[in-house]
This record gives sequence, structure tokens and C-alpha cells, in this order.
Amino acid sequence: MSALSYVTPTASSPWGTYLAQIEAVEPYLGGLARWVETLRRPKRCLIVDVPIELDDGRVAHFEGYRVQHNLSRGPGKGGLRYHPDVNLEEVMALAGWMTIKNAAVNLPFGGAKGGVRVDPKALSIKELERLTRRYTSEIGIVIGPGRDIPAPDVNTNAQVMAWMMDTYSANVGATATGVVTGKPVPLGGSLGRVKATGRGVFIVGREAARLLGIEVRGARVALQGFGNVGSAAAETFCAAGAKIVAVQDHGGTVFRGDGLDVAALTAHVAHTGTVAGFAGGEALGVDEFWSTPCEFLVPAALEGQLHAQRATQVHARIVLEAANGPTTPDADRILAERGVTVIPDVIANAGGVTVSYFEWVQDFSSFFWTEDEINDRLDRILTGAFRHVWEMHEQLRLPLRTAAFVVACTRVLQARVDRGLYP
Repeated sequence: MSALSYVTPTASSPWGTYLAQIEAVEPYLGGLARWVETLRRPKRCLIVDVPIELDDGRVAHFEGYRVQHNLSRGPGKGGLRYHPDVNLEEVMALAGWMTIKNAAVNLPFGGAKGGVRVDPKALSIKELERLTRRYTSEIGIVIGPGRDIPAPDVNTNAQVMAWMMDTYSANVGATATGVVTGKPVPLGGSLGRVKATGRGVFIVGREAARLLGIEVRGARVALQGFGNVGSAAAETFCAAGAKIVAVQDHGGTVFRGDGLDVAALTAHVAHTGTVAGFAGGEALGVDEFWSTPCEFLVPAALEGQLHAQRATQVHARIVLEAANGPTTPDADRILAERGVTVIPDVIANAGGVTVSYFEWVQDFSSFFWTEDEINDRLDRILTGAFRHVWEMHEQLRLPLRTAAFVVACTRVLQARVDRGLYP
């Protein structure tokens, strides 16, 4: 089959990494391998121009994307990110990983993702609102409660989702709370959604540790990224008795062998915007972070951060992928050779989309659960999904990432077979 003409991936680029993961799983798909090309081709890629009027009267144009990778198992589901490095290839890969993630957890969704190529820190709040509303109007032809449901991702939050929901609702002439998830609770958002991804990282890490004979209480955790996901994961690990020994973000790295005060660090980041300068730990260099001795290394930032060179420095028992696509294929191989267990993103960070599913269901029924009910349901679903992946890993003697892809791709391609081709 010919490659796609509109992207030129490299071995370590996001789409190249995704394609390598599909290639690795193909030999284990049996008769379904006949349909594997489906997974290498996004169903729909929408690129839009997003013009807005800035506060000073100038008109600025931004490039926006919404990619629906696969809709065989249900409507598209995936986040929206605002970042100056967003591009089509990245959004395609993220949409592909959402297809795998939703199927691995057995949620009734396909995979989608969105992005706008912008530095949101350079915009005022009113400019950010205008950007969001214009972007929503431009992609309104492909989203909807039964078609494709965006959610927060990098540099987007509940307020952005509220603007999206309001804009879509105004355009269709009726309030449609189910068009996005991750909304404020008064607008149909779900309790427990904000910390769901970080909580899910802990749940999966806890289950992996149990199967590997690692005690969570007293375990050392090193986190790259201290945004919504990283900070929530740190809080949940600490509540279970683990120690957060190192945290790195865009501004720097802090380390304390006896464990950082997570509450104090959170307050410091809220005040300064970075972990750098935190008085409760010592500063480390960028690459020193990756060699921190720990039981859990948690990449919770952007994709491609754990590359081959850094993989040779890792001194962790478990790499727990809280970010999407943080480990390159070369790094995966090196970590496997060194006996480091990698818990793949498609299961490790699935807590957010799982509670997004709960929110979507609650919006349709107009009946809402308590936070304890949400957390209990999240724990049960992720625990069951991870155990299923682990069983596949042991049965076929595959890396956990490949085992997760076997589970997910089998579900997606079987749905494709059952639905058939039309016409």
C-alpha cells in the first residue's frame, strides 16, 4: 500500500512512532491483519484557518486541526491542545493513539484529536475566547454529541470547553452539553474529571507494581511535567505513601531524596508558573532528571521526551507513561533490554477519557453521580483493562505496549469487519 502523501514522518516523529507501533502488532492480528491498513489511514483530517481580531485591532490568523482517525466503534473522542508546535502529523498521531486507548479500555468511542498552532500565553483572555469560538465554528461541521466529542488537553481547560459548548449550542440552536467533556460542573461537567487522568496513572501504576512485587508505600517517583496530570498523579501517589523525589517542567528540575512537599510545590507552581526556584528541593540539570534513581519514572509532558539517549540513563523499575507518546521506539527497545517495564500511555493515561465517558453518559441521562461513585467506577474499569492487557502480555510474551495494541486493534478491526464496507 502507498504511504500518505501529505505527511513525511521520521522514525521518531509522532506519526512515525505510531506507525511503528502498528507494524509491531500486525503479526499478532491473525485474519484481521487483512484490514490493518485501516489503522494507518485517518478517516478524516480537517485543517482550518482561524482568524480573530486581536485586542489592538489587528487581525491574526492561526492554523487549526481536527483529525478523526477511526470511528468504527463509536463517535470520535479526543482532546484539544493549544501549542505553538502543533502540526498535522502530531494531531494525526494523537488521534491514532486515542483510537487505541479507547479500544484498550473498551470505551464505545473512536479516536480523534484537535489542535491550534498558537502560543496561548501570548493571548489575552478575550483573545483566547475569540480563538476558541472561531475554531469551534470552523470545525462545527464534524463535531457533535454523537459524532466527535472534544475534551481538554495541553493548554486547554474547563473554561475553553465551556466556550466550545456555548458556541456549538448557539450554532445549532439548542443547548448541547454532550458536545464536549471536561466542562465546568455547573454546565454538565462531571465530578472527578479534573484529576481523573492523574488518578488513573496512579491506579495503573499501583496494579503494575502489585504484579511486579513492588511496594507503593515508600516507593520513589520522578515526574516530568507538573501540570494537571503530573500534579494530580503526584498527589495520589503521595496519598498512598510514595515519595515524589524529582519533578521537572519547562522551567527546571527540583530534587529531594526524602521526598518533595507536594502541597508546597503545587502552591509554588501556582504562584510562579514553574517548579524552578522551589526552596524545598535542590536544582538538577535537564538530563540529570532522567538518571534519578526511582521505582516509578512518570513522563507527564509532551511526546518524544524519552528518546534513546535518555533511555540509557534511566534508573527506574517502571516507566509509567502519563503523557501521550513520550517514549520513542528506539527508547522502548533500550528500556526492554535494560529490564525496565514500560506501562504504555494507551492504558496508563486513560483515566481522563474514561471519566469523560462518564460525563458524556451523565449529560445524555441528566443524572449525575457522586465523586466517590466516579472514582470507584474509574478504579474498576482501569484495573480490569490493565489486567486484560497484562494477561495478553503474558500469554503472547509481548511487551506491554504491543499487548495493549493487540487488545485494542483486535477490537477496532473486528468492528470494521462486522460493519463491512459501504458501498
